[in-house]
Amino acid sequence: MSLNDHWMQRDLNVLWHPCTQMKDHEQLPLVPIRRGEGVWLEDFDGKRYLDAVSSWWVNVFGHANPRIGARIKEQVDQLEHVMLAGFSHQPVIELSERLVRITPAGLNKVFYADNGSSGIEVALKMSYHYWLNSGKADKKRFITLSNSYHGETVAAMSVGDVALFTDTYKALLLDTIKVPSPDCYLRPDGMGWEEHSRNLFAAMEQTLAEHHHEVAAVIVEPLIQGAGGMRMYHPVYLSLLREACDRYGVHLIHDEIAVGFGRTGTMFACEQAGITPDFLVLSKALTGGYLPMAAVLTTDEVYSAFYDDYATLRAFLHSHTYTGNPLACAAALATLDIFEQDGVIEANRKLAARMASATAHLADHPHVAEVRQTGMALAIEMVQDKAGKVAYPWQQRRGLQVYRHALQRGALLRPLGSVVYFLPPYVISEEQIDFLAEVASEGIDLATRESFSVVQGDSRYPGFRDPG
Repeated sequence: MSLNDHWMQRDLNVLWHPCTQMKDHEQLPLVPIRRGEGVWLEDFDGKRYLDAVSSWWVNVFGHANPRIGARIKEQVDQLEHVMLAGFSHQPVIELSERLVRITPAGLNKVFYADNGSSGIEVALKMSYHYWLNSGKADKKRFITLSNSYHGETVAAMSVGDVALFTDTYKALLLDTIKVPSPDCYLRPDGMGWEEHSRNLFAAMEQTLAEHHHEVAAVIVEPLIQGAGGMRMYHPVYLSLLREACDRYGVHLIHDEIAVGFGRTGTMFACEQAGITPDFLVLSKALTGGYLPMAAVLTTDEVYSAFYDDYATLRAFLHSHTYTGNPLACAAALATLDIFEQDGVIEANRKLAARMASATAHLADHPHVAEVRQTGMALAIEMVQDKAGKVAYPWQQRRGLQVYRHALQRGALLRPLGSVVYFLPPYVISEEQIDFLAEVASEGIDLATRESFSVVQGDSRYPGFRDPG
């Protein structure tokens, strides 16, 4: 038995993995990772995999980054944790100051949580509570976009719209209002992104006009709807939305958990619309992929609505045990140092251009409907009928074939359904981008063959039985 097989078996005896049908691992290889370095992950048998998805979109400066690691090690010997209620510490103060400085003007207060979903819960609760404190208790609903995803805790699911994650739990969810997404994949032939996004705003305008009296906030993933298939839209939609939210007296929540910190080509996606949301939710790349942390930035106006004598019970009594953890703050500070010192945003423009050129040929593939890109996020949409953009039935799991082929070739590509995407660490080289494009092209060719069957076993993966 190989070392990989040894660790796989021990894992499957005791672990229940996230976002996984565990029965898949009767055929699908579970990959135990021994170490990471830069863009590479290495298993226990010494095989390396290029991490094309930044380990669920968090690892922007590579695995085992020496600068982030050194900052955490230094902090470990000083202070590992202290509760943030009634106490504070240097790393969380410095991080808060820097976040206020680099985010759009007006976001002057920072509230911390432990992960992205928890950060969304904070923003939703804070928005509702603001209106309650302001004497407008009827403003308790939220408007969200179709095909959106904001996390998997109950309120976060409520403002999401990816059926795979939400349908099972409908009985538990809040009553929210869904508005059609400005997703530009669905635009008519010959129409540009900006025109389509402007046109789709009419539905939001009408919804706000009809429901603003009962709506606390609109929540969006700016520019890229991640788990919904890396669907993208034009920043003009965000500009129109900011103006409308102001006009109707509704908060605007930007979920930049996935797209913040340079992913879209600017430090924050909202910069491309020239706006400041009322709440900006950050996580994932905040700590460079090292430790869980989320930050919710908001305005002085929101903060002031909670600032009163204790007896009024207007305080925001929400907490997480590891809120503002010093080790996570140290990782975040080191991450921000790299952004500041290394010219990352500018360097990413060259890498983004290489991603575009390396995958341009796939636009002509008979089973690729679109190759789309925003900054350092690129998506390739596989379809059974190119002309009509007819999707493959989800049951066929075409993306799974791309994933399996990529593992064989030494790459971690984890498609979203039939959407193959690159969301690599910013330390990737142009040659490594070319390799990913080659692997993705091969995988798409395999996955879109008419003879492809998803139920057959695969003898290339020893140790996983063929169900026959």
